[in-house]
Amino acid sequence: MISISKRLFSTSVLARLAMFAFLLAVGIPEAYAFRSSAIAAAKRDAISGVQQAAAPANPRTMTFPQLKFQAPKTERVQLKNGMVVYLLQDRELPIVNLTSYLNVGSLYEPDAKVGLAALTGATLRSGGTLKTPPEKLDRELEFMASSIESGMNSDNASVSFATLSKNLDRTLTLFAEVVREPAFAPARFELAKSHAIEGIRRQNDDPKAVAGRELTRVIYAGHPLGRIPTVATVNAITRDDLIAFHKRYFYPANMILAVSGDFDRAELLKKLEALFGGWPNQSAAFPVVPKPNEEMTPAVLHVQKEVNQSVIRMGHLGIDKNNPDLYAIKVMDYILGGGFTSRLTQEIRSNQGLAYNVDAYFDPGRRFKGPFIAETETKVESTARTIRLLESIITGMTQAEVSEAELQLAKESIINSFIFAFEKSSSVVAQQARLEFYGYPKGYLENYRDNIARVTRADVLRVAKQYLRPDAMKLVVVGDEKKFDQPLSVFGKVQEIKLNNNK
Repeated sequence: MISISKRLFSTSVLARLAMFAFLLAVGIPEAYAFRSSAIAAAKRDAISGVQQAAAPANPRTMTFPQLKFQAPKTERVQLKNGMVVYLLQDRELPIVNLTSYLNVGSLYEPDAKVGLAALTGATLRSGGTLKTPPEKLDRELEFMASSIESGMNSDNASVSFATLSKNLDRTLTLFAEVVREPAFAPARFELAKSHAIEGIRRQNDDPKAVAGRELTRVIYAGHPLGRIPTVATVNAITRDDLIAFHKRYFYPANMILAVSGDFDRAELLKKLEALFGGWPNQSAAFPVVPKPNEEMTPAVLHVQKEVNQSVIRMGHLGIDKNNPDLYAIKVMDYILGGGFTSRLTQEIRSNQGLAYNVDAYFDPGRRFKGPFIAETETKVESTARTIRLLESIITGMTQAEVSEAELQLAKESIINSFIFAFEKSSSVVAQQARLEFYGYPKGYLENYRDNIARVTRADVLRVAKQYLRPDAMKLVVVGDEKKFDQPLSVFGKVQEIKLNNNK
């Protein structure tokens, strides 16, 4: 309090204010005249101080030195059986995290048994092991405050754990049992199957999920990435199928581990050799999965649903991770639809008030080309108007260079947000493992910011012209056609999709 007073008022003014307080306390009439004089002096003093202080800086014109950052280093070790292990010690907390990645997924499941990979991933952990029944495994993990999780998507399976350091040995042993010797207990398998079928029956409840699913199906028509499980394909899956799928794809040379936290390096590697050393490798070749059809043709798909808000998705086949224009495309993404200042958000949300959320992006594929997607939701009465705006803004990216301000904002945002991918040691080591798992080029992370910084306005226009195909968009709309401001036929021949819960 005293220090604040000293900063605001001079010593002479403080003395005058003290005299005023004394006169007022003893009831002297001159106190009121003295009060006015003291306050006036205080005001003059304060105003003078404000005038002498420097004007506040404008954040839009402030400049800062370039942020210096180096990605934390991890250690790569290969066990005798070919299994690769990435290590990053972090003694801050008595916790250890481990994630394993295996090259397997729904890409390799047969057409008649779509859903096999997801069921295998779900039951791998929940079904217990040959040495530890599922109920005992649940109880033991809960008692140690440890967790083991498993799952499988289109191009990888993962099994991970988190544990206190003092329980590392036992949790690691249980993890090895789950990976090497899953039991797929019949009751847990039937339970997982029931959940999968119930999920299929409910999959049309959410209009956004319907639109996303149908866009993926039309972009990857005829390819494993475009398949979805049905009640029939899930019913066709047996427990023996899970056992065979696991035996075929789970082996040490097909797995990469990422370990972080408070552990003893030598002890951990010794334990891993002991747990996985006798695990045999497989020599059978992987099934050949063809590339997605790259022929680009427009399409208009409508899903009738009596809702107040239309869900709009549009897109086409995009790029893979090895594309040499990846960095210019990322900058273009940001300007087009990647942030709150993007063209799509500024026009469709801020200026026209047509949507709360709108974005667009290329999702670089890891095994095959990924999609380009533009997405938003709007009230049914503005459906056609919003689609036209989306199309015109995307087309505009291909017709003229972006402004220097747009370019600089995009590059700075991408470069400055890069470090947030390294907040946790578990994220750092998992990133390194995934780079090798998917075959990213050497130096990808180290050179990422420099590659973004080199992108020019001409680069952005060039990649927009080359990779954006507004003439070949697949348009999917989920909404009540009776209330649309214009029929969808103004965008092309409409294909109606009937929702039947994929029986």
